[in-house]
Amino acid sequence: MRGPIWITGAGRGIGRALALRLAREGLTVIASARTAGDLQALVRDAESLPGRILPEPLDVTDREACAGVLARLEAAEGLPEIVVLNAGSHQPMPAARFDATVFDRLYAINVGGVVNGLAAVVPRFVARRRGRIAVVASVAGYVGLPTAAAYSGTKAGLIAVCESLRPDLAQFGVTVQVISPGFVKTPLTDRNEFPMPFLMEADAAADRIAKGLESDRFEITFPRRLSWLLKVLRVLPHPLKFMLTKGAIPDDAKPAALKESGS
Repeated sequence: MRGPIWITGAGRGIGRALALRLAREGLTVIASARTAGDLQALVRDAESLPGRILPEPLDVTDREACAGVLARLEAAEGLPEIVVLNAGSHQPMPAARFDATVFDRLYAINVGGVVNGLAAVVPRFVARRRGRIAVVASVAGYVGLPTAAAYSGTKAGLIAVCESLRPDLAQFGVTVQVISPGFVKTPLTDRNEFPMPFLMEADAAADRIAKGLESDRFEITFPRRLSWLLKVLRVLPHPLKFMLTKGAIPDDAKPAALKESGS
């Protein structure tokens, strides 16, 4: 890897860990996040590292703001060599408490935020005939999971977007990759009240991503055991698939719990 790298959603979790991991390699990382305080803390933590963290506050749901960040980067540091579109969110939603606003919010951030980043990056990379775009999806995009209709839907959509763009942009020397993590310990997963198999630390996830960005493979996924379990689940006959996923419904989303809570 060389040249500046732009990471969205770099204030916390995987994005933050990846920014620090790359700065340890002496690279220049442009870190974007919605919360300026998180970016300031990231810059402080990187002060002793050989690389640089350049903060760029950004709400990825603002298309014009995404374009503005990239224009400033191109003028000041040069066009990034790698863009990691990582910003995303999750909100569990039991089916009995179906809420369209959860879909609105997650699609605006997880899908709309990526599309806004792509809109800013793709034309520039195509014109330059070089670049690497990595989109952070999730293993939750392999199969619809209980209480995650909105989240799984957004991540499945991102995987399909990347599958579509990969061969098309390869004609212009642009590499597209999709990053599909399993459970990684972050502020988002800290909210989960159910067992998370094969839970990884954010630093370990960042190491897997950094190594994957040096390869030409399409998919960067981890941990592999969970990835393969869900890929197998995806191709099972529907009756068997639903029998297995039903077992993943959290207790507080089951009819008795909903009745006790007054729903």
